[in-house]
Amino acid sequence: MSTYSSLVERQKAFFSTGKTKDIHFRKEALSKLRSLIKTHERELMDALKRDLNKSEFEAYLTEIGVVVSELNFTEKHIGKWAGPRKVKSTVAMAGSKSYIYPEPYGVALIISPWNYPFQLAVAPLIGAIAAGNCAILKPSELTPATSGLLADLVGKTFPEDYIAVVEGDAEASRGLLDSNVDYIFFTGSVPVGKIIMEAAAKNLTPVTLELGGKSPCIVHSDANLELAAKRIAWGKYINAGQTCVAPDYLYVEKSIKDKFIRLLGEAVSTIYGSAPHERETFTRIVSKRHFDRLSRFLVNGRVLFGGRQNPERLLIEPTAIDNVDWESPVMQEEIFGPILPVLEYDSLSEVVRKVNDQPKPLALYLFSESKEVQKEILANISFGGGCINDTVMHLASPYLRLAGWGRAGSVPTTGRPALMFFPMIKAS
Repeated sequence: MSTYSSLVERQKAFFSTGKTKDIHFRKEALSKLRSLIKTHERELMDALKRDLNKSEFEAYLTEIGVVVSELNFTEKHIGKWAGPRKVKSTVAMAGSKSYIYPEPYGVALIISPWNYPFQLAVAPLIGAIAAGNCAILKPSELTPATSGLLADLVGKTFPEDYIAVVEGDAEASRGLLDSNVDYIFFTGSVPVGKIIMEAAAKNLTPVTLELGGKSPCIVHSDANLELAAKRIAWGKYINAGQTCVAPDYLYVEKSIKDKFIRLLGEAVSTIYGSAPHERETFTRIVSKRHFDRLSRFLVNGRVLFGGRQNPERLLIEPTAIDNVDWESPVMQEEIFGPILPVLEYDSLSEVVRKVNDQPKPLALYLFSESKEVQKEILANISFGGGCINDTVMHLASPYLRLAGWGRAGSVPTTGRPALMFFPMIKAS
């Protein structure tokens, strides 16, 4: 591939032809992308298995299926999104008509992470195509099988002047960031997000950062504890906890802590088996560096369940620990792994004060059947998105925006969380 700046200039030249603005061109591109996924689904699953040891079920549920749903939703609505929208005129403009015309940016740079290497690369690509942009995709070098397959398939499906995949390490990202693209979409860690924003500032390039942080999960005494245990076990430990919106720590009311930890351990055994660190289907930690970092957290407190490791295969079984506080190393950074610190509380005001002492979280989860408790948490804690009586599932709805600010990212938001409420139902 030619130099990064040359690639960007060629994409800008293609964008200037106006072809990408044509709605039929966009729909055809989305159709080609759908065909690519359908035709090569088996290869994509195999790549995800090689990179992260993902099972077929988890690979389809959290990667391929999510992207297909995104395609379905986008193809259904693209005509409305791309067309002008009529708005009201003021009294001073009597007799006139006012419209808002959506306009693509130009060349969009998408820098995607390793934890969901297919989904978090292709989902923003769908948005870039639908909006009429050209796109350069820079996938993570930590998942080489998926990144290489994406580069091969996209290269065979689209001209490089329109959509391109650039493989490489941080040096490739820096080269692309210095090439004056028109929009930057980054998903990843807070430290790298700061680097991205600094680079974007040099050219005043608009940017979306989807970062992360320590997302709390609060279990109040009036919650359906059995149901809460099942849903937290799934939401925390899927993808071995390597999910930006996974519960990062658990806040449990003191009076029900022991009972809930027992139920949570039972739920983990039911979902993942008695020795998931030895199973062929449990997702591995992406690299030895991350494995070693997580291993050090295990000595920060008392292991309540789990804790076993398989260093040869980079596997850590689902684990919960207590006897930690806000000064413990495990509470100083986003864990991004299958380790769940457990804190206890006596009053909700204590929870509100402690959570608000930290940077705003990307997600928040509350388990309570009390409307008053729900209102108190929602009125007093700011966060990007979340669920009442579930975890993670708000990402499954295309109608709920991805939101966050501060260390959670710079995803556009009105300051209101994207929240999903679940009814008070019995556990099955």
